[in-house]
Amino acid sequence: MIKFFKIIFTWWNGQTLGTFLNTIFFGKLVGVDDFKNKYYVDRNDKRWVIFNSEVEATKIPPEWHAWMHHLIKEVPSQREFSKYKWQKDHQENKTGTKDAYNPNKYKPQIKADYESWRP
Repeated sequence: MIKFFKIIFTWWNGQTLGTFLNTIFFGKLVGVDDFKNKYYVDRNDKRWVIFNSEVEATKIPPEWHAWMHHLIKEVPSQREFSKYKWQKDHQENKTGTKDAYNPNKYKPQIKADYESWRP
């Protein structure tokens, strides 16, 4: 019952009621990415994504981002993407989490050869 109310009243918990109805009646599932996000298209070539968990745009991998913005026609799950050896797998934005980049964490700590003067 709580999930039903979340669908109706909040967009940050997945999808709104309007998106849910549009997906049921007009959406055609075209693929699922590594994060288990589902991608849909309608007969007018409108494209949208239903996120698996929290709605966060950085959870869309680059190949699906290109498809969503009509930069490529082929669905990424049906197209072979070549990766270089040096390329890493896509990760969501880690800002605000314990995994966020902090330059002080990686800076070597230099111990001084002296003690500061204290009054």
